[in-house]
Amino acid sequence: MRLRQLLKAKLHHARVTYANPEYVGSIEIGHELMDALGLFDGELVHVWAVDSTSRITTYAFRGPAGAIGLNGGAAHFFSPGDRVVIAAFDLADEAIEPKVFLLNEKNQIIRQMDPFCAAAQGLPKLGS
Repeated sequence: MRLRQLLKAKLHHARVTYANPEYVGSIEIGHELMDALGLFDGELVHVWAVDSTSRITTYAFRGPAGAIGLNGGAAHFFSPGDRVVIAAFDLADEAIEPKVFLLNEKNQIIRQMDPFCAAAQGLPKLGS
């Protein structure tokens, strides 16, 4: 059996609601988003800044609706209002249909996105 690390879930343009360097490192994600993505408390996630170069990995835990909070050392890389992408991966020996959601400025789901089609997102294709 050959396991591959495949995209499981992704939130696009989540807005950081707080950054707290005094708390043990992690990211708090609203429970409704955790449930929609199928994320577990303690699951490894990647957090990528949209408007800067910050990229971290940490673990997620559920919080109140709309929350996207960076804690501990991660709080030094992000500020409230920053747009981020949050991604989780899984090991599998078969294809995974990832759940990918675009969020508004209140961290509410606007729509589900096709994770493998730039044209479907209104983005230019490579070489265009």
